[in-house]
Amino acid sequence: MTASRFLARWANADAARPAQLAAFSQLSLNRAVFERVLQNDISTARAPESGAAALNGPMRRLRNLIVCTLIERDLSGKADLAEVVRTMSEFADFAVQTHLAALMQELTALYGMPIGEESGSEQEMIVLGMGKLGGGELNVSSDIDLIFVYPEDGDTRADQPGQRSLSNHEFFIRLGKKLIAALSEITADGFTFRVDMALRPNGGSGPLVASHNMVEEYLIRQGREWERYAWTKARALTGKDSDIAALEAISRPFIYRRYLDFGSIDALRSMHAQIRAEVKRQESLHPERSNNVKLGRGGIREIEFTSQVFQLIRGGRDPELRDRSTRVTLRTLADKNLLEPDVVAQLLEAYTFLRNLEHRLQYLEDAQTHTLPVNDSDQLIVAQMIGYPDVAALLAELERHRRIVAGQFDTIFSDKQGGNNTDDRADSEGDGAVCELNDGESADSIADTLTLLGYDDVEGATQRVLATLQSPRLQSLPEASRTRLMTLINAALPIIGAMPDKRLPTLRRLLDFFEAIARRAAYLALLTEYPHALTRLIRMMAASDWAAQYLTQHPILLDELLDDRNLKAPPDWPAFAQDCQRQLDTAPGDTERQMDILREVHHAQLFRLLAQDLEGDLSVEHLADHLSALADILVAATIQAVWQTVANRHRDVPQFTVIAYGKLGGKELGYVSDLDVVFLYDDDDQEAPGLYAKLAQRFITWMTSHTPAGTLFDIDIALRPDGASGLLVSSFATFEKYQRTSAWVWEHQALTRARYCAGDTGIGNRFEALREDLLRQERDPQKLTQEVLGMRMKMHQAHPNPSTLFDLKHDDGGMIDIEFLVQFLVLRYASQYQQLTGDIGNIALLKLCGSLALIDAALADEVANAYRLFRKLQHQIRLRGEERARTPIERVQKETDSVKRLWLEVFGG
Repeated sequence: MTASRFLARWANADAARPAQLAAFSQLSLNRAVFERVLQNDISTARAPESGAAALNGPMRRLRNLIVCTLIERDLSGKADLAEVVRTMSEFADFAVQTHLAALMQELTALYGMPIGEESGSEQEMIVLGMGKLGGGELNVSSDIDLIFVYPEDGDTRADQPGQRSLSNHEFFIRLGKKLIAALSEITADGFTFRVDMALRPNGGSGPLVASHNMVEEYLIRQGREWERYAWTKARALTGKDSDIAALEAISRPFIYRRYLDFGSIDALRSMHAQIRAEVKRQESLHPERSNNVKLGRGGIREIEFTSQVFQLIRGGRDPELRDRSTRVTLRTLADKNLLEPDVVAQLLEAYTFLRNLEHRLQYLEDAQTHTLPVNDSDQLIVAQMIGYPDVAALLAELERHRRIVAGQFDTIFSDKQGGNNTDDRADSEGDGAVCELNDGESADSIADTLTLLGYDDVEGATQRVLATLQSPRLQSLPEASRTRLMTLINAALPIIGAMPDKRLPTLRRLLDFFEAIARRAAYLALLTEYPHALTRLIRMMAASDWAAQYLTQHPILLDELLDDRNLKAPPDWPAFAQDCQRQLDTAPGDTERQMDILREVHHAQLFRLLAQDLEGDLSVEHLADHLSALADILVAATIQAVWQTVANRHRDVPQFTVIAYGKLGGKELGYVSDLDVVFLYDDDDQEAPGLYAKLAQRFITWMTSHTPAGTLFDIDIALRPDGASGLLVSSFATFEKYQRTSAWVWEHQALTRARYCAGDTGIGNRFEALREDLLRQERDPQKLTQEVLGMRMKMHQAHPNPSTLFDLKHDDGGMIDIEFLVQFLVLRYASQYQQLTGDIGNIALLKLCGSLALIDAALADEVANAYRLFRKLQHQIRLRGEERARTPIERVQKETDSVKRLWLEVFGG
């Protein structure tokens, strides 16, 4: 007890207290214990006060007992940091709720119940706990930051004799003042909590209480960036659930933006600079108080800022980042790979150390202090309380943790526009070249700069830069955004100038992109704060015009450029499916949000694959496999989500299946491929046809609609039974009958590339069995040949090629010819060779036919290699942004000759 003078004074003031403390220290402190001890004290105290005032003394005595118990348990090793902050937070909740209930009863007896003028319902005051109280991480000697809110204006209903009606506003002001007094007035028993109301709208100059409408108007019109930071901790301690939900609906859009808000970094940087300036001023006036573990360099506040900046940036899109606890948020950052797990472990260790040290500083005198004591003896007491033999050892450990925290803080918050980011730019600027253009630069000045930077087409590049600088869009930007945009242009020009080729096309793509995002300050902030992301962006735009267009359409994907680990990691499809479902589960019943979530996860994963593709890490075949797996997962997730929107659904899981055809069925999907699908169901319920038709219609709408997040996939349903004149969905029995008795040969050709995609696996298995049976039917070779050649002729006529270039897909000797060859061979010989029914892709099927001696094996290998080359060239041409996959015939002459030879071998002249 000698370590804490406060505890010693408290224990020595009453001979019964040491025994009381010993007994209390064995309990698990919670609300039930608080209630019991408080009531026992009230019943035995014989206090002169009555009503709500009778709580004041017992509540203060309970507070002192709790604090002393926590001191004893903490210093004896029985309690950890989590127990200390949880207990203090729970007691603060209890004290506020208990006092408010008693005071509300007193005031309604005098003035009547407050009634909302719009709803006509009874009104209750919402007390918001802010700061560490809101986060459930309250200090033992901390004040509590509160905000008082009530739902509606109106008047109290004075319907009893002697009652006097007040406006709701005046009623709640009186209630708030009485609550503050009940908690904070110093009496012979001390105080319960100091109360700080400075975080309310308009601070000390604003009214003590605010209605929902007042809060909303204030946050929209006057809310500042630092208030967003403060409101991340806001937690309602009292009030009706419906009123609390309404208030959160008001505050959430203010705190958390719908987009990724990288502008938060600069806002928190400025806020931190102001805090540090004030701390330095205080330290210069009082050098002996230089070790501030909360606000000093590498202190608690820097850990909180590190945690909260991610919340402000990403919390609007990821509800899991909205937790009010610093410790929980840090662990979430590690789980989401937003911070390295070992960095988070170091920050959590530092946070625990600094908070434990802060508590020991406060244990001395129950004072709200965050600095090491001035005199040597108290410093030694503090050092020994935290487990160090002397002050030097404590200071060494303090410095170690501060260095780690400060280093991580600087990694995030160093000013990238201020020239202090040489490490970030070291690999970005060609040969250390510096560019300092401004938005009023002349053409001659721009040309001189570009010449020095190594541009070859200086005139073309100058005109393109000048067009951006003089564009009305740039001129109309706010000054902060214009400054950021110029910073980015000046950073990009040397990087592009250092490239070996394609400088002008890359410059054009990048400036087009800049102009497209110029009004989105968050994206400018991202590229400014993370210069390495700008370098990666330029590299991708240089490699692919299609990639540049894709990024321009979906600039939110810039976020993916920040972390090489995510960008280059091979896909983990089970984990992706789980994450997709988890995100959908955060927005139940919100169709618009769920549609956006599906698009966001699709675009992000596709972009990662694109980045790996452009780096040469994926073959065309592996890329197609991944894109097909991605589509399968999104189809499955969409079916599940859409079914929940069918109001009169008769079962939890639909007996409904999506069958994939075409490129999706053959797992040869490209970046912008349609999904060819057929919908099947097997359900005897009389409402099933209508319900599953509704499911299919909504599925198509969810997939194809253009939302703020873009589109998902185009859907082609032309391959369903009877095509455009057929039903949208078919029962399995109807589908089977159609395929066995009415299907055209071309429809069985399509079956060679069909497979189960998503939905009921039982129906999927039955489809696979039916497919194999159909493909293994005996067929008339002559009739089959005529049908296949006839269909090929129709396709050829539908896609004329007037150019001198070779169309990789449609011209003779191209990809369609190869696909028709494979389909013919499967339909012709699968009755004899069951292995030909496998959905293994055209290349593998060609080689299989060669190994079975159905075609010349060497020629089969040549055509398989030709198909691989055609797909690769088609992919490269599409990445260049060209609409048609055409190339000089000389590039593929050998391959087309091989295809034509095989065509002659199979079909004759």
